[in-house]
Amino acid sequence: MGEQALYEELIRQFSAFGAVRREMGRMLPGDCPAGSAAVLTLLARHDGMRMSKLAELLAVDMSVTSRHVAHVAERGWVERSPDPADKRSRILHLTPEGRAQVDEMSLRTTRMLAERLSNWSDDDVDRLTRLMARLRASFDDCRSAPARPAPPPVPEPTTRTSANS
Repeated sequence: MGEQALYEELIRQFSAFGAVRREMGRMLPGDCPAGSAAVLTLLARHDGMRMSKLAELLAVDMSVTSRHVAHVAERGWVERSPDPADKRSRILHLTPEGRAQVDEMSLRTTRMLAERLSNWSDDDVDRLTRLMARLRASFDDCRSAPARPAPPPVPEPTTRTSANS
């Protein structure tokens, strides 16, 4: 397969992956759209951050981040407290209700993935996870300066354990 055809197929797969993302979005509670879920998930990983850092991690404009934060704050999932280092800024924290919401979303999506990938081997799921992390790192490297070294290549498995191999 020529280089252009190789990357065209990759583009088709990225487009098809949209269906996977949409199905995962349908797993979210009705009052928690994808943007709000992303805010909650990031705060669960990095509790106690400024809105500017959250916008950076979400890779969206500050106004979009503000709307998402307002949505989750209105539901009592996030609290905003003054930043001791800069009283004009606010630090965002998950509330216990926000943590419960994150836990519920995680449970739903984990169950859905376990069901859809039930015929995949653990090695296949692990390999996909590592390749997706490597892909993300490649894009992160292009946005940041100086660029970080690329992660090591993902080795090919020596044996096939999946029924679909």
